[in-house]
Amino acid sequence: MTASTEIRAEVVESQPQPYYSPEEYLKLEEVAEFRSEYHDGKIIPMTGGTPNHNQIALNLGGAINFATKGQPYRVNVNDLRLWIPSKRVYTYPDVMVVAGKLEFAEGRKDAITNVVMVAEVLSKSTASYDRGDKFKLFRTIPTLREYVLIDQYEMHVEQFCKTDDNKWILSEYDGADAVLVLSSVRFEVSLGEMYDRVDFESEE
Repeated sequence: MTASTEIRAEVVESQPQPYYSPEEYLKLEEVAEFRSEYHDGKIIPMTGGTPNHNQIALNLGGAINFATKGQPYRVNVNDLRLWIPSKRVYTYPDVMVVAGKLEFAEGRKDAITNVVMVAEVLSKSTASYDRGDKFKLFRTIPTLREYVLIDQYEMHVEQFCKTDDNKWILSEYDGADAVLVLSSVRFEVSLGEMYDRVDFESEE
């Protein structure tokens, strides 16, 4: 997060928030300089990503996309919105995978609803939210089978997989030789590959 982004977020949070309809949010988002999420009437500015954050998301999304070539999966990185209708939330996950055809929010072609896997790259400012309230929001998506959290400051990954009896099982991975095996997609990758070209020293 840059200093200017931090200031902008603090100013927005300190002022009373007007209520926005989803349609008003989408119109504002089309011309906005910075991306924002929508949470049931509130517009919440997103923090800026670091080079490491972007590299990790690109590495994972690109690897899944290549591995599933010719298979009925769609992989999206960073810029496509996810609509969670039961919670009236628009958000931008770092990596999303859809099995089969994309299903869009009503009247939209830029917001999908039917993800099977979501991955988020954790930052210091979002880690607690991504593990807590955001995961709670994602669990309301009927199609979601897997949630992956990737630390951008060290080689560490947390993977939550949904079982047939509606339980979420946590697995953790550490170090370059550890191999993440997805359950929602036929795909595996070593953490060394996922963190390729990531400079941890730049985050210190």
